[in-house]
Amino acid sequence: MTNLYDKPPCCAADALRQVKTISVNGIPTGIAMMEKVFSEVNALGISDEARLKETLLEKVKVYNYVPRAAAPAYAEALLREYREYRPPGA
Repeated sequence: MTNLYDKPPCCAADALRQVKTISVNGIPTGIAMMEKVFSEVNALGISDEARLKETLLEKVKVYNYVPRAAAPAYAEALLREYREYRPPGA
């Protein structure tokens, strides 16, 4: 089965569909490829919270700019969103 994130977006509209908005320090923030990152991290089976935040942030930075000073807030926001994540088929 082909996943939406298996290939680059074909157009601006497709790219926009791959951006999810989350709250980082109370500020709505667009995160590109968040579902792909969550799927990859979920497959790793990480249970340690500190390692989970580190991994989420590391993988999100591949597709998004994260200001150094805001990295801890991004990590917390990503962890909060990840806890709500339900992998396809779950």
